[in-house]
Amino acid sequence: MTLEPFRLTRDRILLLDQTLLPSREVWIEIPDAVAMVEAIVSLRVRGAPAIGIAAALALAIEATRGGDFAGRQTAVDRAGERLVAARPTAVNLAWAVERVLRVAHAVASEPGMTAERWADRIREEAIAIWDEDRAASRAMAEHAASLFPTERRFLTHCNTGALATGGGGTALAALRELHRRRGGGIEIWMTETRPLFQGARLTAWELAREGIPGWLIADSAAAHTILREGIEGVLVGADRIARNGDTANKIGTLGLALAAREAKIPLIVVAPSSTVDLSLESGEEIRIEERNPAEVTHAGGVPTAPSGFAARNPAFDVTPGAWIAAIVTERGISRGPAHALGDR
Repeated sequence: MTLEPFRLTRDRILLLDQTLLPSREVWIEIPDAVAMVEAIVSLRVRGAPAIGIAAALALAIEATRGGDFAGRQTAVDRAGERLVAARPTAVNLAWAVERVLRVAHAVASEPGMTAERWADRIREEAIAIWDEDRAASRAMAEHAASLFPTERRFLTHCNTGALATGGGGTALAALRELHRRRGGGIEIWMTETRPLFQGARLTAWELAREGIPGWLIADSAAAHTILREGIEGVLVGADRIARNGDTANKIGTLGLALAAREAKIPLIVVAPSSTVDLSLESGEEIRIEERNPAEVTHAGGVPTAPSGFAARNPAFDVTPGAWIAAIVTERGISRGPAHALGDR
């Protein structure tokens, strides 16, 4: 777990620009919350846990900016509103911002509190969120790996590794843990993840960086691969999990769940507990982000469809909890009604 997508200094954040991977590794400076909002919207940083950490760090930087104490408090509150609105589906973003703001409001009225000490307390809370994510990644990897004592052929979707978190990972961390435990020998199949190729650009890059072999496939080859290549488990991340286990994840996950059910293999969701939104009864209440249609009609800025042709670009879909064999968080394994895969 040596790769981390952030670096923090006193007055700015250095961010590994994920839109430029794998061709270039470029670290960009984020001096304030406005710049972080742009980075989140443009997917320079992405992945549900990662954008929560990024937003928390942005509030810590915002708290150090000039002005009197009252002005700083107002600026941090406004920055929190802008950050939460940047991407609506991933609950980790709002969770992290709300957690930092609770601390900011609670300590502001403490006797003798100064603007500098207040900023330090916000920074401490943001770093705590980051530290907890690293620990959660280790725990999730161990829990999820324990579900597969002998299986060796797995498929994953989108990027759920170090780049999507504070430096550990969710589903991809579990696959790395299996690779470590077995001394190699597992096969990892990954989708390219259209329209922005997070699997091809980011997951493959992470695995290549660590010397872990894998197979990259087109999204449209996923069902074929599950049914014909002997895949024994599908591991994915999550952006929001409702009370009943319905799970929002990268668009295409629902199709993988259907194929996994047909093949009678488990689909496992690996995500930190901050991804669970107990305020939502079911996935029907999850707001699905629709991104710019140009991401569908273009690839790397090159047109792939006739000019002006209509397109839709939902970024996520919702898989019913009943189709998920287990949800793994840092707290352990929760088995849903689909764990008995023969009962269909």
